[in-house]
Amino acid sequence: MEALKATNLKVAKAWAMKESLAGLWNYLSVGWAKRFMKRWLTWVRKSDLPPMRKVGEMLSRHLDNILTFCRHRITNGAAEGLNSKIMAIKRRACGYRNREHFKTAIYFFCGGLDLYPRQA
Repeated sequence: MEALKATNLKVAKAWAMKESLAGLWNYLSVGWAKRFMKRWLTWVRKSDLPPMRKVGEMLSRHLDNILTFCRHRITNGAAEGLNSKIMAIKRRACGYRNREHFKTAIYFFCGGLDLYPRQA
């Protein structure tokens, strides 16, 4: 029972850390966001949760890019989505004979073409 209790306590602590980190996206100032992240990273480093420490180290390495979001409020999600579609097209076809065929397939599937006949 004690082992289960200790495990639940660790899960609760990790959950609290995760939920607290979500507050980062509310900051509009890079300075305040950086201050928040330093406190959060200190909390994670002092914890007895190796997986959360690993997450903290990864976030530390990418801190500048994370803080860039607070300044500009844009992400590269649209580009990542388009790249994902293009890779799916490539996988589906098992390759193309030449680049022009591949380019045509990308335009066809990602170009938003209106293929329905128009009513006269």
